[in-house]
Amino acid sequence: MTLPEALCTRDQWICWKRAERNGEKTKIPVDPQTAGFASTTDEGTWCDLETALECMESGSTAVDGLGFVFTKSDPFVGIDLDDCRDPDTGKPTEQAKTIVSRLDSYTEVSPSGTGYHVLIRGELPEGRNRRGHIEMYDHARYFTVTGKHVSGTPTQIESRQRELEGVHLEYVGKGDDDVREASGSKARLSDDELLEKARNAANGEKFERLWNGSTVGYTSQSEADMALCCLLAFWTGAHAGQMDRLFRRSKLDRPKWGEEHYADGSTYGEKTIARAIAHTSEFYEPSESGVETQEVGSSRDREHVYLKERVSLLRKQTTSLEREVEAKTARIERLERRLETYEGRSAAREEESESSREMQSKSLVRQLRGILGR
Repeated sequence: MTLPEALCTRDQWICWKRAERNGEKTKIPVDPQTAGFASTTDEGTWCDLETALECMESGSTAVDGLGFVFTKSDPFVGIDLDDCRDPDTGKPTEQAKTIVSRLDSYTEVSPSGTGYHVLIRGELPEGRNRRGHIEMYDHARYFTVTGKHVSGTPTQIESRQRELEGVHLEYVGKGDDDVREASGSKARLSDDELLEKARNAANGEKFERLWNGSTVGYTSQSEADMALCCLLAFWTGAHAGQMDRLFRRSKLDRPKWGEEHYADGSTYGEKTIARAIAHTSEFYEPSESGVETQEVGSSRDREHVYLKERVSLLRKQTTSLEREVEAKTARIERLERRLETYEGRSAAREEESESSREMQSKSLVRQLRGILGR
């Protein structure tokens, strides 16, 4: 295991373990000192590297690896490249190879063997921090750490601010419509302007129902959350910050929105917003000249997203119901067999009882005849 010295001296270490949540595989952060849940915003659940290693190596707590928490007080930025490496051959995709080469800092293979983690010194540029299989973090998140250093990259964490800005601009900050972050748009609507336009749009009634907390027509509140976020993604131009702010004003907001639900420390709300942005391919564009424009296909596109999400949830529910039906069918069959057995025994007992009654009756008749014959 090869670890940069700059990380080893900091008390920002945790452990993690594999788990399954809502049918999806995830990595749960673990406090090495208590074996309880670790939080990327609670330094009391972090420790030094030695303690984390002892927890992992002792086997007293079921953990699968080490993790390092990013904070605002440290100078590190982590770049997570997923699904870009062949775990059998070790060959990276051309995009991953280019990014690793440009950043030219400590890089290691991810736990799955299918990605890379690059660590640099710098400040994460403003705007979105994820696009596709690329994510960047600088605080309130943690990286799983393997120590599987990629040969040919530096063994220490290098200062790469200019390179980070270039990679962020090219691969994360800008791009085609389905990945853009409109935070720099001068024509972006204010919150109140956005709400007025959304309510007066062709699908305004749907927006109003979701905004007021109605989940009618959806199989779960999570599905309704996603539906509202897709509408907000359209109207905000995929501005994650404004989407989050507006959602918290809606009556769909609940404590779960701000709770950590994923291995990387992301909250349920952050992941829902990211999914909504990724699934929305067209966005509202206010005209600086005052002429309103709206993409014709946007309504159909959003309906497609809702239906896709709904089908996915219905499939899961159908599978669960089918299993439940199978279990109940098997139970019914067992009960029917028991009933048949019981009925067979009852019939036998009735025959025996009838035979006994006949014998008793004949005996009584004989006794009566004997008495009368005297």
